[in-house]
Amino acid sequence: MKKLVYILIAACLVACHATDKLDRSIVPQPGPAPKIQIGSYQIKTLPNGMKLIVVENHKLPRVSVNLNLDIDPFLEGNKAGYAEIAGDLMSAGTATRSKAQIDEAVDFMGATLSTSSGGIFGGCLKKHTAELVELMADVTLNPTFPEDELEKLRTQLLSSLANETTDPDAMSAKIQQVSNFGANHPYGEFKTEQSVKAITREDILSFYQNYVKPNVAYCVVVGDITLAEAEAMISRAFQGWKSGEVPSNSFTAPKAPQSNQVQFVPLEGAVQSVIDITYPIQIKPGTQDAIVASVLNNILGGSGFQTRLMQNLREDKAYTYGAYSSISPDEFVGSFSAGASVRNEVTDSAVTQILYEMMLLVNEPVSDTTLKTVKNIMTGNFARSLERPQTVASFALNIERYGLPKDYYETYLQKLNAVTIQDVQNMARRIVLPNNANITIVGNKEVASKLSGFGKVNMVNPDGSPYIDLRKAPDGVTAETVLQNYIKAMGGEEKIMAVKSYVQTGKMSVSGQTLKVEMKSKNQSMIASRISMGPMEVMKQVFDGVTGEVAQMGSSAPMDEPQILEMRIMADMCAEIHYDKYGITPSLKGIESFEGTDCYVIQLKYKDGSEKTDYYRISDGLKVRSFEVKEEEGQKYNIETKYQEYRLQDGVRFIVKISTKQGPQAFDLVVEDIQLNVPLEDKDFKVK
Repeated sequence: MKKLVYILIAACLVACHATDKLDRSIVPQPGPAPKIQIGSYQIKTLPNGMKLIVVENHKLPRVSVNLNLDIDPFLEGNKAGYAEIAGDLMSAGTATRSKAQIDEAVDFMGATLSTSSGGIFGGCLKKHTAELVELMADVTLNPTFPEDELEKLRTQLLSSLANETTDPDAMSAKIQQVSNFGANHPYGEFKTEQSVKAITREDILSFYQNYVKPNVAYCVVVGDITLAEAEAMISRAFQGWKSGEVPSNSFTAPKAPQSNQVQFVPLEGAVQSVIDITYPIQIKPGTQDAIVASVLNNILGGSGFQTRLMQNLREDKAYTYGAYSSISPDEFVGSFSAGASVRNEVTDSAVTQILYEMMLLVNEPVSDTTLKTVKNIMTGNFARSLERPQTVASFALNIERYGLPKDYYETYLQKLNAVTIQDVQNMARRIVLPNNANITIVGNKEVASKLSGFGKVNMVNPDGSPYIDLRKAPDGVTAETVLQNYIKAMGGEEKIMAVKSYVQTGKMSVSGQTLKVEMKSKNQSMIASRISMGPMEVMKQVFDGVTGEVAQMGSSAPMDEPQILEMRIMADMCAEIHYDKYGITPSLKGIESFEGTDCYVIQLKYKDGSEKTDYYRISDGLKVRSFEVKEEEGQKYNIETKYQEYRLQDGVRFIVKISTKQGPQAFDLVVEDIQLNVPLEDKDFKVK
């Protein structure tokens, strides 16, 4: 019997081989793209106009609730930022709960809760859903916007904005907004120190009363819950939320420039240039155009090492670690962007290569291999996204919000598969504009001289206003007269030198932590400082006028020569009087505007060749800024210090508020108490 089976198998194999007509040299053609079965969603409009969207997923006992406000963009003018602050403050207290009580309730449930001007998000275990929904409703319907919480948030925002003044990426984002959309479009405005300071509680209430309405709200509920359960909870919790008229806004659509324009933002000490070639475009979300544009973007520089920008600027030229592009559809006005951060010396070359890749897409069709590769990548990304129930929820929201066909996402792969080489080139000819772009660059001022070949070079500030370079100081003004005016503004040499000792105490804010700071000085030659967190000493420095030591987190090390010089200068209450003693040569560079105020700019040169730049306000002679570039282990970084507040005590001025950014680190120091001419012992400054 076994023999018979073997004979039958062999016969079948021979027969199959005999009838095999397959030519294995021909690559099989892919079949048609499948129609994806995406999880269903249910939608119901509640009596107050809120649209409830429910996506059931019973795999885990969790529920998320996302309340989205569909609000037209609007201008905030000279109080830009008040909508953002209003959104953040909605969870800062209600008529029945303080912020602490809200936070405690969220922690007790093991939940998450966040608010913004665009809505509210919460997530929790299924058993806490009703309590979370009730809390979200309280935050939505009854916010009190406490003044003390407003001031805390204002302080945080001002600190963040101060850090952005030396952050090239933040500066680049701002100049892109202004260049693409203009100051008279909502997408072109951004927070400033002046606008944040001008915001009042009345502005926040105005936003809340005008825009937070149920008839522009989509409540998306995802997780272990049914439509009936969700409807009962949401209806009960939000029953007091009344519908109302919400302002509808429209603006003239910005257009790309008629020819290339270079917007250059000088950043002192920059070792890299942040390049962006950008302009507004008209692509609506949820359209076939958006799909074709996405394919185009993934060919140019969307993501991955296979993109043309990455292959050119990183792999071939080694100009950068990464070069990217984005094509952003938007209901009102979208944007195109392509760029990279590159070394100063290759800035113009990098711009040339980005424009070359853009021009190539316009003039030459992409290869079939390239198109297939990108489609495969996008298909895989789309398939992976379906593993998350939140993806289905976002699809449902988009369908309802933008009025898309109900099967838009189910047939997405079919629409993606239908994109042709000609479609890609047609889209490139429509929205890839290498001759009509805003070429925005943030970098060292010296780089700008190499960019005139790309178009008119406009030297601007991050807000788009004209950059004013150093101006000549009036005749008779020298570095010496500027320093003499500063010494006089600080109290005069006689009174300054009469201070034999002092003790300062205050606090320092670093990365959200508040530290205690104590500083002692004697005879203007010895100095000691101690930084602590509660009872724990974080850092201590002592200098006895000759030698010093730094102790940090249980270890200590002697000071080297540069540190000793720095401590000698710190111990001197007004080092400007004795620059010659420290081997410092000052020179007047001219006049420059800093934060809206004209300042004399003094450059200091040290014996070791290093430099530092100080800014002295012309109106009162006080120093308001210092800037220097440091290098450690081959890495350069900037240090910017702002002297924000002075206090006059016993005829002598002391700096009592300082903001410093050192590389990526930022900290603020506030001096709370100063005691002059107190008895101090030499042992407090001795190395132990």
